[in-house]
Amino acid sequence: MADQTAEQLASKVQEAASNIHAPTPPRERISGDRAGASEAEAVARRYFEAINVHDLDAAVALWAPGGREHVRGQVDVSAPEGVRAFVGDLLGAMPDLRWEMVATTTEGERCAVQWRMTGTFVGPGTFNGLQPTGHPLTLEGVDVLTVRDGLIQANDAFPDSMAVPRQLGMLPPQGSAAERGMAGAYNVKTRLTSRMLAEPELIAEGVWVLQGEPGHCNVYFLEDEGGVTLFDAGARTMVRAVASAGAKLGGITRIVLGHGHTDHRGTAPALGAPVYCHPAEVEDAQGSGGFRYWPEGLVGLPTPQRQIHRVVHRLAWDGGPVEIAGTVQEGDAIAGFKVLDLPGHAPGQIGLWRESDRLAIVSDTFYTVDMWGRDSEPKVPESTYNYDTEQARKSIRKLAELEPAIAWPGHAKPASGSDVRAQLERAADAP
Repeated sequence: MADQTAEQLASKVQEAASNIHAPTPPRERISGDRAGASEAEAVARRYFEAINVHDLDAAVALWAPGGREHVRGQVDVSAPEGVRAFVGDLLGAMPDLRWEMVATTTEGERCAVQWRMTGTFVGPGTFNGLQPTGHPLTLEGVDVLTVRDGLIQANDAFPDSMAVPRQLGMLPPQGSAAERGMAGAYNVKTRLTSRMLAEPELIAEGVWVLQGEPGHCNVYFLEDEGGVTLFDAGARTMVRAVASAGAKLGGITRIVLGHGHTDHRGTAPALGAPVYCHPAEVEDAQGSGGFRYWPEGLVGLPTPQRQIHRVVHRLAWDGGPVEIAGTVQEGDAIAGFKVLDLPGHAPGQIGLWRESDRLAIVSDTFYTVDMWGRDSEPKVPESTYNYDTEQARKSIRKLAELEPAIAWPGHAKPASGSDVRAQLERAADAP
């Protein structure tokens, strides 16, 4: 019986040994995704190993030509030369540089590497433009490498950008008294400047206005599904106030320009929302902001105003050209309003009309402020800034015929009271 047991055991051992060398059954074979993942991690490991042994040529050879190395807050370059310069600079700044792969997570063509970099910043090369200091540095972060056909196609890197300045003494140590003092001083500054930010004023159901300087520029917030639509974008100086108001009202979902002049597109480039305008305003919104048809040097304005305005356009009003996502024109619906074509001051100027409460928001169809910033009765906009002054008069008459209860312009106060139509008609007929 013992002999039989020994024979059975030997048979089982032989069977197990044969199974070890047997081919993997089809259902167990590595899938395409798993194979790609294995390749991505293998290439990532070879890349970090090449840098660790300071083999710059081997590291660069793992990149596909044109591959993008984007280290957030530091570099955005292409392979091979951009990568060679970036990695070469690191090795030149820290000759004892070591890059430890702490962990990896791989899916398909992408391998995320959590890493820790150590080295001594002794040069002779610089690091992020800084001269060598002799400090030992430790930096942590994550690289997300995209690998295809055995080569790195892209690397999106996310380093701890605060660590190096702290270790070099450019920032105080985390949790230190110096850091708490710096944060406290910054918070005092924030509170002081926050008090200077204007708050939007509710002027009708679902409609707020925010006024800013210079020029008493009006930006309108229209309650819309999921947030607010901005009508006119005011002056560049208003970016913080407009962004703050928009966030409090649910977020700015889109911007509609009454026209494309510098003082009405000013905040738009900084807000990150899609921008719309009339088809005839696309050229100016994406281009000069009106300067293409204004007289050279703003000749026509009185001399003091001309000099002031030339500076203000550049430094205070204009945030620069904006990309137009789409166009609107008469009859289109926007946040409960209908678009009105009101050309003259600008070739494609528009306004908004809400029949239910006879509210008009009309950008620069008329002014209620003079060139010195003083309040005035409604009047035709300054001719120096008009595309066609006679057409501007016709647009004011068109607006008057609607008999608005209140009409809000692009600057300063509205035309209001029991005789809004008469005010507008007088403005259109004034010499």
